Parts: sequence; structure tokens; C-alpha cells
Amino acid sequence: MTETRCSWANPANPLYLAYHDHEWGVPCHDEVRLFEMLNLEGAQAGLSWETILNKRENYRAAFDGWDAHAIAAYGEDKIAQLLANPGIVRNKLKVNAAITNARAYLRMREEGLTLDKYLWDHVGGQPLVRRPDDHTRPTTTDLSDRISRDLSKRGFKFVGSTIIYAYLQGVGVVNDHDHACFRRGAGA
Repeated sequence: MTETRCSWANPANPLYLAYHDHEWGVPCHDEVRLFEMLNLEGAQAGLSWETILNKRENYRAAFDGWDAHAIAAYGEDKIAQLLANPGIVRNKLKVNAAITNARAYLRMREEGLTLDKYLWDHVGGQPLVRRPDDHTRPTTTDLSDRISRDLSKRGFKFVGSTIIYAYLQGVGVVNDHDHACFRRGAGA
């Protein structure tokens, strides 16, 4: 018997199915993964999530396991190396955004604020679950608008409201699994 999944989960891609089944919509409190996902969602802008997911391990290797301290110190030589790396999206704006985001993230940490606390305080520590009568999946919400504006003020890049909403879904702040999806009520 096959499980019913969200309509967007490509059944032909094992990486995508594993992501859907074990990560998307699952509340995340791991700082490194929260930072990684913020940057990967930004890298996705204009592309499919599947493209980024297929390159995820390459991103981890290229960006030093998403070590914000290492990334914040990247100079022109490292940027040139990244832009020559066929395993990631070689877009200068997106590569520079990851470096800018590392610096903004470290400033947050200096203020005593983690991404975990920052995100989960916005929802009172509990994932937001789409209402049963809501059969559409929005691309932005008031919450994503607020977080997008605030992160932008803090110096983050590629954090528009649509990107932030996808991020909130990906790290489980929002449970947007389809109503028929087996992950919907699984404490995703």
C-alpha cells in the first residue's frame, strides 16, 4: 500500500520523497539546519525546490557545512571558487547573499537571539496548522510578511515573503501538508 503524499512530492525522486516524509513540515530546532534552509530557500528563488534539493549535499560541502563563522569570512577567492562550482547554483547574487546572511545571523547571535527562538517565538512555540476548510496553499501570509520585513531590516538577503513562507513550511513552523497526506496528522 502506498502512502498518500502532498501533490507536490515527486514520486520519481527518492530525495524528494525523503524530504517530504521526514523534513518538510517537521518542527526544526537545529540552528545549523535552520540557517541552511534559510539560505537554500533563497537559492531556490526563480528555480524549483527539487533543483536545490538535488544539489543540497553539494551546497553543504561548498559552504563548509553551513558554518556561519566560516561563511562570514569568505573573501573574493572563495567567492570565485563557489561561482565555478557546478554542484551549486552559480549565481553571484545568491552566493553573496549566503555570505551576507551569515554575517547578519552572527549579529543576531551576538544579540543573544537564535533562529530557533526567533522563529518559534512568532508562533508561540507551536506549529501553525492550515485550517481543515482551507484547501489552497498560500504563497505568503501575514506571518511571512512580518518575518520577511524584519529579516530584511536585520540585513538578510533573499528573504522575500514568498521565500520566507516556503522556509516556514520547510522547517515546520507551518504545517501545510495536504489534508489527505499521511504526514498531515502525524505530528509533522
